Amino acid sequence: MKNIRVLVWNEFRKEKESPELAKLIQKMFNIYPEGIHETIAKYLRSQSRLEVQTATQSEPEHGLTSEVLNATDVLIWWGHVAHNEVKDSVVDRVYRYVLNGMGLIVLHSGHFSKIFRKLMGTSCSIARWREAGEKERIWVVNPGHPITKGLPSYIEIPATETFGEYFDIPQPDELVFISWFQGGEIFRSGCCFYRGKGKIFYFRPGHETFPIYYHKDVLKIIYNAVRWAAPSEGPEILIDGGLPSEPLEKLPT
Repeated sequence: MKNIRVLVWNEFRKEKESPELAKLIQKMFNIYPEGIHETIAKYLRSQSRLEVQTATQSEPEHGLTSEVLNATDVLIWWGHVAHNEVKDSVVDRVYRYVLNGMGLIVLHSGHFSKIFRKLMGTSCSIARWREAGEKERIWVVNPGHPITKGLPSYIEIPATETFGEYFDIPQPDELVFISWFQGGEIFRSGCCFYRGKGKIFYFRPGHETFPIYYHKDVLKIIYNAVRWAAPSEGPEILIDGGLPSEPLEKLPT
């Protein structure tokens, strides 16, 4: 079995450039001194049969060149405040790679990224949110799914940003987790989708100001999702249209 090549992507730019976010950024850096991407990557590097790299938005072509994507089996996407600054040409490139089999894991506020909205075909907006440090209880609602391997029936995050329904996404192909929050909201927090040959997992927990990406079960879910989303050895597909083909059977004359 070959290793799974993982790329952890983070916008990691506004947190360094935006003066109005100075207080937020200082708090964030106390939690993730090297960025969320490096925190996740460090954990994944400790697991077997994974080759893990990172990229950030400020790199040329956002670190998502064809050369990089050719060497990526699963892309993990974290973004928050600079979604609209991702170039459409790069989004289109990532889109084609997903349709051709590259796995995509979208975390937290990545629900509003250009690539997730393009793949979903909806606004991907949420009806309710607040940052009040509430408890989140994440329930497993599909216990036979590979992403739930090794988990209890629910996990708790002591303090997090709250999201609440309605979440404007297509009906998930597989719903794996539902979250309940201390203030009463619920949210579809673990959703699987299939697009072409690609597998997509949206996972809600996150945010810069809470140490959620140190939580052992959150990290386990991301690891399980990487293994689930890795490309399968299915047949080649054409996503840009094809040429007229010869019939497989003899046609009547």
